[in-house]
Amino acid sequence: MVMLCFLFDLRTLSPPLLRDLKQSLLQLSNFYAISSPGGYKSLSKSKSLLDRIGLCYVIRNRISCFTEMKVAYRPSGNFSLRDFHHAVNNLPNDGYMPELSNSITISCSDAHLETALSDKVLYSWGGDNEDVGRKVIVISSCLLENLDSVTKKTLTDAADKCVSVDFVLLERVSSGVGALSESINNFVKNISDLENCSFRNHLPDAKVFCTLVKEWLNYLRDEAEELQGRLKFKRNIIGSLNQICCNLIPSFSPIIDEFEPCQVCRCHGYPLDDAHGNKMMKSTCPVTGNELGTLDLVANSLKVGNQTVLLMPSFHYYTKLQHVNAPVDFNIIERTNLGSLSEGLIVGTPFVVVPSTSSELDDTDQTELNNQVFQGLCSALHSLDQGLVCSSRCNTETMRVTPFQCYYILLPSNNGVMLLRRLAGSEEVIPIADASKSFDFTEAKDIRESVKASLLEIEVKDYNPLPHERGFHQKLNVLVKESLHFGSLPTKSEELPPESTSTQADTLNESRSLTQSKGILACKDEIPALDLKSGQDKITARITEEWEQLIVNEIPNIITSTCVSTQKLDNPVIVPLESNKPLDEKTSRILERLEVPKKLKAKVASPVITSSSVPVDACMLTKKPLIPFQPTHNSVIGTVASQPMKPNFQRLKRKK
Repeated sequence: MVMLCFLFDLRTLSPPLLRDLKQSLLQLSNFYAISSPGGYKSLSKSKSLLDRIGLCYVIRNRISCFTEMKVAYRPSGNFSLRDFHHAVNNLPNDGYMPELSNSITISCSDAHLETALSDKVLYSWGGDNEDVGRKVIVISSCLLENLDSVTKKTLTDAADKCVSVDFVLLERVSSGVGALSESINNFVKNISDLENCSFRNHLPDAKVFCTLVKEWLNYLRDEAEELQGRLKFKRNIIGSLNQICCNLIPSFSPIIDEFEPCQVCRCHGYPLDDAHGNKMMKSTCPVTGNELGTLDLVANSLKVGNQTVLLMPSFHYYTKLQHVNAPVDFNIIERTNLGSLSEGLIVGTPFVVVPSTSSELDDTDQTELNNQVFQGLCSALHSLDQGLVCSSRCNTETMRVTPFQCYYILLPSNNGVMLLRRLAGSEEVIPIADASKSFDFTEAKDIRESVKASLLEIEVKDYNPLPHERGFHQKLNVLVKESLHFGSLPTKSEELPPESTSTQADTLNESRSLTQSKGILACKDEIPALDLKSGQDKITARITEEWEQLIVNEIPNIITSTCVSTQKLDNPVIVPLESNKPLDEKTSRILERLEVPKKLKAKVASPVITSSSVPVDACMLTKKPLIPFQPTHNSVIGTVASQPMKPNFQRLKRKK
């Protein structure tokens, strides 16, 4: 986090130069207004943008004839884009002194560095936050004379308070080249022992001002979002080194396409979260949380970015961006050499461009002519190794018509189709030309040859995306395979309709009755063998499936055929074969053996739930069984220990 303080020497800045500087400051404030702080979590949750730009200027008082330093904009709390624009536009235009046009240096006392670096100005900005760094940017067309002891003491104390000073000299063409070079060398020597001071001289033109604005913007941002990376080679590229460390710096920063209307609280000027909501909804202040009435709201406001609000007059209206209606117009501006086009300026989603087959073309002859002209344009551009720069009001990323121009490049190919890519505009470009000054590009010949020999060992192929799989399908297939092991709940379509529930219940009760009767089947000799065999496969399959459901889902209180009774477990199980005949001794002994075990009596104290009282939904709408990781067997022998035992309901054959 850095706070900038601009110090303009209006005595040395000509009116055209001051006009360009004003526009640069306005652009800087606009960029800062739409910026979103991401480096600090505390700022990302804030409703407004912290004020980190100050503006001072030095001017001669025409009444007292003394130089004075005045503060045009003082940072105080939240950044106000409107107030900053007002301060910049009202900088005095009559401060230029033509008599200084032939002067190369000015005195240090006239620069008022001591006043700017004082508790009344710079050190009072930013509050008690020690994490806020401060940077003073002195812009003038004249150099300072040899720094006196007072000025050096002031700059040394500023270094102890983490304050850096950047001297920017905007050269005048009329100045003598030899004398200016000598004065520059002397000034650089004077500040060479001060680590917090730097000096740069520029010829004032549009490219320089654009570069300065982007550089100042990087200071205002929390930190440059650089991504550290490593280039790793399969073999050592030189000696035992097989990797190269590097930093990834974004080459462009997209700007917003529209300014959304919003409502703000009149007490603090913060945007409300329900700006586009119903007017009948109760609004609360984002700071205090108090309810706001109609008179407490400012409805005519525009939201610039995420944390900047402009209060607008009542007659302001807003037009929402419309979706693009075909066809989209791309206006050809110029041709450009593809060899000179930086790949870092090509952004956005590519679109393949082919000849049109729409109904706009009336007949076959026009369609054929359109196709031939398109092929001729593509072939001509490809032979020239050039592309066409186009402009449009359509943003192909959002497919909306924007009030700002969007630029595109039409790239030819050798197979008759072209490619449309979006180009970054001047506002979106982040120049990094000055970054090269911090590196020493001295090239060692032996290292270059060694690296070249290592590169020749790497296989050379024309890039084809087909053999370069990212592994999406393989990963997703593995995830789906793992998910299958956990089963799923039945969907609504799998649930039985009401009319079929009774039928399924009867079938289920019939199968359970058959299961219960197995224990006394030997006593019913009147059942013919043919009826026992009839439908055996179908019934067995149904009972087996039901048994799997009951065991896997662990439905409680389900009894087997050996404990079928409507009485409590404490009473013996008595199943009379015929109600009119008394039980003989042999049958009584068999029934005594079928009595419920004593251990089960001790555990269960509640009445037994008979098979007829078990709800149908408990078996029919239960969760599907898990798919086993290992294959299961139909027989009990050889079954994996972790799997439930599958019962065998095959009826025993009678011995003849």
